[in-house]
Amino acid sequence: MQLNREASVKTHVFVALLFASTLTAGTAAAQPAPFNQIGVTMGHWHIASKDVEANKKLFLAMGGKLYMPGGNPLIMFPGLFINLNLGTEKGDGATVGSVVNHVGFIVDNVQQRVAQWKAAGVTVLPGGVLPDGKNRLDQAYVVTPDGVRIEILEDKTQSMPVRNEHVHLSLTEADIPKAQAWYAKTFGGKTGTRNDAPVVDLPGVQLRFARADTKQAPTRGRVLDHIGFDVKDHAAFVKKIEAEGIKLDEPVRKSPTGSTITYITDPWGTRIEIVQRAPLGPQVQ
Repeated sequence: MQLNREASVKTHVFVALLFASTLTAGTAAAQPAPFNQIGVTMGHWHIASKDVEANKKLFLAMGGKLYMPGGNPLIMFPGLFINLNLGTEKGDGATVGSVVNHVGFIVDNVQQRVAQWKAAGVTVLPGGVLPDGKNRLDQAYVVTPDGVRIEILEDKTQSMPVRNEHVHLSLTEADIPKAQAWYAKTFGGKTGTRNDAPVVDLPGVQLRFARADTKQAPTRGRVLDHIGFDVKDHAAFVKKIEAEGIKLDEPVRKSPTGSTITYITDPWGTRIEIVQRAPLGPQVQ
């Protein structure tokens, strides 16, 4: 009897530890990339969806995880949160034509993920055309029902199926070096190049800059209304950027979910939310 009781106790302890470790793992999975030296990491895209359910279905089929902070759907991918609604606003205008031309994920195997997503009902467009007339097999595109264009690229060395990778800004040639310097200074990013084009690397995201022949539309009011960066210390970060001459679009406030937020707009029209994020709560699915 004593042995049975000890076995029972050990079993209950093991189950409790397993449950706790599961919760810890789930919480860890819902974290952005680690903060950089000035306390910044990639946060989110904010989509003003006309059809929240259609967007939710698409992102879950692509491997996202659903949370419901404050009763609103939030989709999490490694390095990124995606908000699917913006109050009562509905975005008007796709990403193409705006300063944020498109955003990008990177996967472990493009063709494998494309087949998986198509089987789940996601429409996937082929990659760019090569000189021999064939499409690239290491690239694809997904466009949300509202017109957010997502480039899919491949890194066979990564251990996870899909993660956030980049935000692609379209600017006039004269503005590109200014924008690269502005983002590096404002958010503590590292400047560099990719395929001979300028970039800024930040935790969880690479900002890429491509030439546009004409000035592109601001993001505010479009489907991808803004991007967001999470900060470790909201008050300290706001003090820093205000000292650098950046004006807030609105006073600092608490969101309905308890996060501390404000907005700025870059000199080229990209609306940016600055967030010190409150806990998300449990994953729904």
